[in-house]
This record gives sequence, structure tokens and C-alpha cells, in this order.
Amino acid sequence: MNSRTETSTTEQAAVKTVALYQKTQKIYPRAVSGFFSNWRWALVWITQIVFYATPWLQWNDRQAVLFDLLTRRFYIGGLVLYPQDFIYLTGLLIISAYALFLFTAVAGRLWCGYACPQTVYTEIFLWFEHRFEGDRAKRMRLDEAPWNGEKILRKGGKQLVWILFALWTGFTFVGYFTPIRSLGASVLSLGLGPWEWFWVLFYAFATYGNAGFMREQVCKYMCPYARFQSAMFDKDTLIISYDAERGDPRGARGKKVDPKSKGLGDCVDCGVCVQVCPTGIDIRNGLQYECIGCSACIDACDGIMDKMGYEPGLIRYATQHSLQQHLTRAQMWRRAFRPRVLIYTVILVLIVGAVGASLWLRSPFRVDVVRDRASLARIVDEGNIENVYRLQIMNATEQTQRFRITASGLPSLKVDAGNAVEIGPAEAHWVTVSVQAAFEVAAQAGPGSHEIHFDVERVEASGAPAVVREKSTFIVPR
Repeated sequence: MNSRTETSTTEQAAVKTVALYQKTQKIYPRAVSGFFSNWRWALVWITQIVFYATPWLQWNDRQAVLFDLLTRRFYIGGLVLYPQDFIYLTGLLIISAYALFLFTAVAGRLWCGYACPQTVYTEIFLWFEHRFEGDRAKRMRLDEAPWNGEKILRKGGKQLVWILFALWTGFTFVGYFTPIRSLGASVLSLGLGPWEWFWVLFYAFATYGNAGFMREQVCKYMCPYARFQSAMFDKDTLIISYDAERGDPRGARGKKVDPKSKGLGDCVDCGVCVQVCPTGIDIRNGLQYECIGCSACIDACDGIMDKMGYEPGLIRYATQHSLQQHLTRAQMWRRAFRPRVLIYTVILVLIVGAVGASLWLRSPFRVDVVRDRASLARIVDEGNIENVYRLQIMNATEQTQRFRITASGLPSLKVDAGNAVEIGPAEAHWVTVSVQAAFEVAAQAGPGSHEIHFDVERVEASGAPAVVREKSTFIVPR
């Protein structure tokens, strides 16, 4: 008996595996308009204007946003960051993660449905496809039709526009790491370097493949978020839901027919909610991991309800508790802002505040101290003890700055760093500094290592000078 059960379980698992990886039927999403569709397109415009326009903006005679990997300088407006500022990238990733947790706990896959690059570029590529091949029914007929001049023209025109748009996207992406104006000149003269060619073509290919062909496969099989989203949901999370109590039993009927007289619910079983879904699911079957939360089915169903003269909202944002307990909209929203959501909000605000305050109070320069290993300590004229150090001073502003170097920790330390050190905008210089202690001071301190501090002071014509203190050691030989 156990052997038969195990064999049956194995066969079922094999069937599921084959079903998962077999070739899926092509999905032809139907165009839809409505409140949520307008929001989705608004975010498409906002995100793409920011992405494509930002590299062309100028700031102090340079690109406003530039991640210069060659010089290891990262420019964001007036902010200049160095590799040592990696902590801010960590802060940004933590903020993004908590924001994702918060939005998902409140209203499901808002990121996936409205702002994810996969969703955004799929919308753009589908728009091109609609312009060349028509809406859903026309595209299906075109694919089934034999190849002729019209089909070649429509398919070829679509592919050409897709490729050009993908190349422009790859060019813009590389423009965040190489000054985009010089990059454009290099493209026109075919003078791009090998790595620039690689990343332009790689990013273009990824855009073209993911948005043009893979589409829902990325969301269903490649994106890990689809798999662990259920861990962020609970019964008070707003999700796109079909009101089965109101909609069932389903069935077709005339506009003037009273559904109650036929024993029917409000769902006319038209299938439009399935036709507009970019992943091809039927939301009436309940919450599914393939649902990306784009709300296209809500707009489509509301349009049908309006034509039939029924109340909209058969498919809507709702919580499981609100459907089961027939909660009012006000009660549903009050339960949506539950302790879990409030905790996420408080943590997110604290992290954003901490990162913002750190950036605001960030020193306009950085100092790193390295001992000169070739000469740890030596006796010089008049019996003084000398240690030699190398200080790296990084100017984190876009103005030339002058610095004065002093040392403390032992009495009457003398610092020889020449005149005030001058460092150009967003530059870093190594400065050799010799520190001497008088023989009497060294003798009183005794042999060994003694803690000292370097004070690097910014000398300004006006305003309060900034000081950075770095710890080091002064060695007195035996």
C-alpha cells in the first residue's frame, strides 16, 4: 500500500514538473483603459522621463548624475561620493527593502504592477505592438495568417522599433557610467571601447528579450518575488479580488435581463478579465502567485459592469477579511493600517531620517592616515624623535579647498607638512607628514607606541572651518 502511494505521488510530481516547463501558449493581452490603467501609464511616463533625461542634466559643468568607475567618483547633483561611502548604498538598499515590505503588506504587489522595469518596458513594447499589429484579435489573426507582404511589413516594422528602442535604452544605461555626451560622440564615430560596446548591447538585448518575448515568463518563473510574496500577505492585505458571493453563478445574459430572475450573479462570464491579464490568469479563481497586481482586470470588469448597468467593483482591491465579514470600506482601510504596517512605517522613517541626517552632516572631506613603513621612527637633529606618515585627503566638494594639518596627543608636537595643502574639486591627494617630538618629551613618555591625533582643518575665506580628526600612533624607539 505504501509503495503504491509513493509511486502515485512520484508520478503526480513528474506531471507537475512537465506542466511547469512545457512550452506555454502565447498570451495576447487586450488593451484596456480606466482609472488604474491611467495610473500605470503615468508611472511609465514618470520613470522613463527620469531614466532617459537624467544623464543629460548638467551640474557645475559636468553631468549631474554620473557613476565614474574609472576615477571612482560618484556624482549625484552636488553630492560627491567615494568608494568609502559604500554605507550609503547599503542604506539605500535597506530603505528599498523596507519600502517593499510596507507597500506589499498594505496593498500587495504595487511595485510589480506599476513601477517594476519588467512591467514598464513590457507596457512600452506592447504599445509598439498595438500600433503595428492592432489589438488582441488582430494580432492573433496576423500570427495565424500565412506570410505575405503586409505581415512582413508589420512584423518587421515592430521588430525594428523594438531594436532601436532597446539600443537607446542600453545607450542611456551606459551613459550613467560614462559621460553621455562624449559617449554619444563615440557612438556616432563608432569609437566606443570594448566594454562600452558590451554593456550597450547587453542591456539592449536584455530589454529586447525580456519585454519583447519573455514578458510574463520573467514574472512567473524568474522573479523570486512571486514566490515569497505570500510571506508578506495576510488577511488584511489589500489584494485584487473577485467578489464570488456577488458574481456567482456566472452566465451570459442580455442587458435588459434581471440576473436574479435567471438565478445568476453579476458576472456575465465574458472573459475580458482574462483577456487583459498580462500573465494570462483568471482572477476569478482567487489569488495566484502569477498575479502581478497591475489592476487591468479591475478596469476591464468595471467597463463591462458600466455597460450592463451594474454596480462597479465586482473585481476590486479588497482584503480577505472584508470579503468574508462584509466589512465597509472604512472598516477595511482601518484594518489595513494594522500594527505590522505601523512598525514597518516607523522603521522606514527612522532609517530614511538617519541616512538623510548622515548625508546632511557629512564632512566636506575625508582623511585616511597610513604610516610610512620604510621609516617607523628615527632620531633627527637635536635628539628629536621623528615619525613619518602619509595622509590621504579627499575633497568631497566641487570647489578647491585648502587644509592645515596639526597633531596632538604628546606635548609640543611639531608637524612638517609644508604650507597649507591645496586640493582641487573632487580630488584626492597623498600628503607626506613628518611629526617630531622633543627628546625630553619622548624620554618622559617612554619607549613604545603612543596615541596621537591628526587634525585636518579646512581653511576657508569665510564661514566656520571644518575639522576632521584621525587617530594614529607615535613610536618612541628604545
